Amino acid sequence: MKSERRLKWLAIAAVVVLAAILLLFVARSGPLATMRVTVAPAARVDLAPLLFGIGVVEARRSYLVGPTTAGRVRHVAVDVGDVVKAGQLLAEMDPVDLDQRLAATSAAANRAKSAVDTAAAQLADTVARGKVAAANAYRYEELGRKGFVSSSVTEGKTQEMNSAKAQFAAAEAALAGTRQDLARLDAERAGAQQQRSNLRLLAPADGVVTARDAEPGSTVIAGQAVVRLIATASLWLKLRLDQHRSAGLQVGLPAEIVLRSRPGQVLPGKVARIEMIGDAVTEERIAQVAFDTPPKDVSIGEMSEITLRPPGVKQALAVPGAALRLHGGKTGVWLLADGKPGFVPVTTGTQGADGRVQIIDGLKEGDVVIVHSESELAADSRIKVVSTLTGS
Repeated sequence: MKSERRLKWLAIAAVVVLAAILLLFVARSGPLATMRVTVAPAARVDLAPLLFGIGVVEARRSYLVGPTTAGRVRHVAVDVGDVVKAGQLLAEMDPVDLDQRLAATSAAANRAKSAVDTAAAQLADTVARGKVAAANAYRYEELGRKGFVSSSVTEGKTQEMNSAKAQFAAAEAALAGTRQDLARLDAERAGAQQQRSNLRLLAPADGVVTARDAEPGSTVIAGQAVVRLIATASLWLKLRLDQHRSAGLQVGLPAEIVLRSRPGQVLPGKVARIEMIGDAVTEERIAQVAFDTPPKDVSIGEMSEITLRPPGVKQALAVPGAALRLHGGKTGVWLLADGKPGFVPVTTGTQGADGRVQIIDGLKEGDVVIVHSESELAADSRIKVVSTLTGS
């Protein structure tokens, strides 16, 4: 009898424990459960924005030095890593028969110059003959009017004068033709000289050789690079920033640059250019950051960490960045009013280095917003405000 009574009480106690566990589960995890949240008020603070991104060292000005016509490389005077000055010889192409053609053109030009001198002398001779013929024709014309000579003699002298004029015109045309020939040959010689000088590949600017793409004896086509070099004074960094966190980015913004090879050294710089085209795949904005003083021994392609500090905002209405949520395709916050949550769309502005975000529209000072919650919030959620979600 006692054992039956004991079993009965044990069964009742087990039912009570199970009911208590079920009630506790429903109270904490069921549809009527209370959700723990942390809150913060919208307050006015001074925001100090901070932009951070990864940069890659690039050269703003790089040069591919090669011939303007196809040919064979005679020799290369520099190697990778050499520092060169503007106008320094980098490589030279084989002239093949260009020197002989240049000599032939020069000889033809000299001969044309002699032809010009000959034509000029002939023109001078015809001028002298023309003067004598004109004087004789005038004199015999006077004698003919006075009857001292016959008309046939006078006509003969007039014909000599006209012939001298024709010879003068012919000599003048011959001189012009020889001068044109000389000008053409001078132009051909200048062109051959320019082609000859183009075979000497010179450095277009001060820089460092980064590649030697052809060796002596190699045949290259027009425009193909024999030597590549970069202007070391034009080094800058290609910076990528998250589009959502790029507010305040502008040209001239001071930058703090930390190269991967120099983790303990901060190099000053500034934003030199903001690219109009961003990266739609990674959703990043691209900017170019220039060094104030380019460091020595920096390598192209080296990674770096870049920090930008846009101008701050004084007494901006702000909430913690963790309070921002995406709900119904809109960005906003869950506003706590009379113990109940309600979603409010907001317009955001500058984000501070401490994680606070400026609220331009949608809230007023003193509004309490939900920062963290145990699960996804809804308008009918039962909530309990706690100081932290960690712990029991």
